[in-house]
Parts: sequence; structure tokens; C-alpha cells
Amino acid sequence: MLDPATIVAVPAPGRACGSCTLCCKVYHVPAVESPAGRWCRHVRSGGGCGIHAERPDHCRAFHCLWMTEAWIGPEWRPDRAKMVLSLDPVTRFLNVQVDPGQAGAWKRAPYHDQLRRWAAASLPLQRYVLVHVNTLTTVILPDRDVPLGAFAPGDRLVARERMGPAGITADVEKVSQPA
Repeated sequence: MLDPATIVAVPAPGRACGSCTLCCKVYHVPAVESPAGRWCRHVRSGGGCGIHAERPDHCRAFHCLWMTEAWIGPEWRPDRAKMVLSLDPVTRFLNVQVDPGQAGAWKRAPYHDQLRRWAAASLPLQRYVLVHVNTLTTVILPDRDVPLGAFAPGDRLVARERMGPAGITADVEKVSQPA
């Protein structure tokens, strides 16, 4: 299995984190005892990492999609959108980690409409758009949003594509591993 910390993304020309540190809040980083949904204790007031030179490989290798993809507009900068976009290196699912202090940010314009468009473009490739607010996950489909709740280790997403009145869609569910 791929370790996300070994996949180093390169920032697009002209992109920089600047004062944005939202990834330091929305992700669980055990190496620095930082739980998802709470600011990492190493975030400095005004932005930046207090242990930047010694930060863990997981943090060192990570750049959000806004940083790596120049085609993603300025409205998606995480500190503006209140969510961090990333691609799962194995499934290629689009993960949207939402700031729990702004839990409804993904439902606002222009974000929700764009997430639906990305879902429609991804579905023929059997890729999905997953919105995470802390431990709760919702799958965005071209025609609806499907809340699946919390995923435990071993749980997985199961999808069955089908043709709907407006084109291809899917039925999705969370399947838990038997105890």
C-alpha cells in the first residue's frame, strides 16, 4: 500500500502557502500529536509552522491541490474556501477536508456546484468526491449528496454505477468489515 508521506507534490508556479495553515487543522497527524479538527500546537500566529525545519515527513511531503494545480481558481485557496482539497494516491478520489468550524462551507456557492461538476467528470472513471467534516463523510454525486457517516478502519466505500434520468450516477454505501 502506498504511504502518502512518500508522494511529494510540487507547488505550481506562483503558488505558495503564505499565511494559509488550514491543513494544520483538518488532518490527523500522529507524529506531532495533532488530532483532526484542532489546530496543530506548532502553528504560529499569523501563519507558518513553528517546527518547519523539523516537521514530520507527512507534513513535508503534503501540498494541497490548490498549491499543485494552477487551474484551480483562487476561490479554492484553503483559508478562503475553508476546505483543503487532495487526491487519494491510490483510489484517485477527491478528498475535501472541511474546517469543522465552517462545517457547511462545502455547501455554499460556488463550491457545491463545482464539487458536483467534478463528481460528474470523475464518475465515468469510477472516482468519487468525498467531503469530510472531522469523522463524517459525505459522497458528492452528480445528482445528490449521500451522507455515509464515520468510517472506521476496515470500512470501505462500495459503489454501483447506473444510468439515471440525467446521465450516469451511482448508488454508494459504506460497508463495514465483519467483527
